[in-house]
Amino acid sequence: MNAASLPLDHPFAHHNGFNRVFAPDRLTLGFILPVASYPNEPGPSLEHHAELTQLADQLGFAALWARDVPFYDPGFGDMGQVFEAFTYLGFLAGTTKRITLATGSAVITLRHPLHLAKMAASVDQLSSGRLVLGIASGDRPVEYPAFGLEDEYEQRGDRFREAFEMFRLASETPFPNGDFDRFGDLQGLADLVPKPFNGRIPAFVTGRSRQAMDWIAANADGWFYYFIGVEHVSAITTLWRETIKRVTGEETFKPFAQGMFFDLAEDPDQAPMPIHAGLRIGRRYLVDYLEHMQRRGVNHAALNLKSSRRPAKEVVQELAEYVLPHFPSHEPLEP
Repeated sequence: MNAASLPLDHPFAHHNGFNRVFAPDRLTLGFILPVASYPNEPGPSLEHHAELTQLADQLGFAALWARDVPFYDPGFGDMGQVFEAFTYLGFLAGTTKRITLATGSAVITLRHPLHLAKMAASVDQLSSGRLVLGIASGDRPVEYPAFGLEDEYEQRGDRFREAFEMFRLASETPFPNGDFDRFGDLQGLADLVPKPFNGRIPAFVTGRSRQAMDWIAANADGWFYYFIGVEHVSAITTLWRETIKRVTGEETFKPFAQGMFFDLAEDPDQAPMPIHAGLRIGRRYLVDYLEHMQRRGVNHAALNLKSSRRPAKEVVQELAEYVLPHFPSHEPLEP
């Protein structure tokens, strides 16, 4: 376990969830939920979901990322972890001890920001400050009409910013006061409770969410991106760091995380082979690949085992024995 190396004046220097996963110039490993392999099915069986998430926690992985997928859309082809994201994270708050609990990502355009603030702060409190909130504008067109928001699909970038502003105000400010055209008026007469465990929940924008890079750099606490090939990583992480410095006026550490579909080959010496939005790779090449990503500014890799041809438990154990020691999770600072 690495000692956390965040500057003491960093806004999340004492945030358990943020600290376990993120530190400058270091990469950690986590899983996109479910921790399950189901390469030929749209959804997992969930038969051993509790056992496998606890195993990931016990073995020292950094984070579990829950996806916000309300419907099974055959055109999209993946149900995520099936369970509603915050309900499941609330369950995991009680069955895990150290691992960071995250959304990857909550579609804040489809949730009322006051409900989002209530759910997120509740999970954060129940987990003693282990929540990291990935947020997105939603990329499944079928969902907007179902929620009565068909006319908002093309304006979802605007809706995203307004939802984010109301979420921040309600979750961080006592008796908040503000007017929001899409969502309602906060008149300073009532306070949303609970508040986050440390007063603020780290929020990561996923992809672009139809936002300008300047807005993401100014307002997000980190950036969660999709799988990109090694030949493009340096360009995008450099752009991210330069945009942060230009917009904020300083070299503030805002992590860059990446999700990917992942199939660990039985042959430890198998060279990387591309699969949909990810890689099939042997463990020795995987260490080299992750070291390459770490040198180029990637701070966290979230592995999605859906495409795995091997049992998930076997993959988790092999990663813990041979790969995780090269990319240990961080030990949070004492408060």
